[in-house]
Amino acid sequence: MSITAGIDVGTNTIKAIIMNCENGASRILAREAQKIRRRNVKDVVRTAFDLALAKANFAEKDIKYIASTGEGDLVDFKTGHFYGMTTHAKGAKFIYPNTAAVTDIGALHQRAIAIDQDAKVLRYKMTGQCASCSGQFVENIIRYLGVRGDEIEDLALKSKNPQRISSVCAVLGETDVINMVSNQIPIEDILMGILESIASRLVKLIRGIKAESPITLTGGLANNKGMVKAIKNLMEEKKMHYDLQTHDDGLYAGAIGAALWADYRLQKTAES
Repeated sequence: MSITAGIDVGTNTIKAIIMNCENGASRILAREAQKIRRRNVKDVVRTAFDLALAKANFAEKDIKYIASTGEGDLVDFKTGHFYGMTTHAKGAKFIYPNTAAVTDIGALHQRAIAIDQDAKVLRYKMTGQCASCSGQFVENIIRYLGVRGDEIEDLALKSKNPQRISSVCAVLGETDVINMVSNQIPIEDILMGILESIASRLVKLIRGIKAESPITLTGGLANNKGMVKAIKNLMEEKKMHYDLQTHDDGLYAGAIGAALWADYRLQKTAES
């Protein structure tokens, strides 16, 4: 039995996965996601990992390799670290074996990754470090609007006239939202406008890597139906024809990929 763990340390959420990678038939044994909020990040990492272990009914000593991805320096007990681009590629390919491209819609940035049949990264593009049109920006705005995270999807889907915000700078984006509220723009139109602004940047990345179909969406906003609708609508406008794939495990793609790469490294070590 080859039990590995993957821990994806994001800006907003810690994701932990426990996998059994025995005989090439990898399967997920447990998954856990913890919002950081105002807690100590290292404490949240430990909490997420311990909860995943408990769900899988394993102790830490049973894990043959603990792999980190994202901000791996915050995982003190890791065995090794893997770059986020490769872990999301590997994780998306595990979720949907037909994946030709991956998008990661994260809390701080977005990225688009073209991959081959073995999940090797062929081309990629990503946004800069500005928080404009990012998952973290959405979190900040919904707090200002007094909206819960689980309300975004339903509200955005009710939008009749989306109002896009500036995607150049977070400060300008926040100013746009404040002005919209002052002008009594409906919250649903503001929310869908924000999602469309995120989609606009993401579609540019997809076009930039000359992605092939299908595309698997990963990251914190990957399963938001409003987000998916915004991407599809923008692609239709630009006559871009892609199949978009979403899955409940899209949030965990990075952690899944890290656990799979951990098994790969174990195998290589055993062969040498």
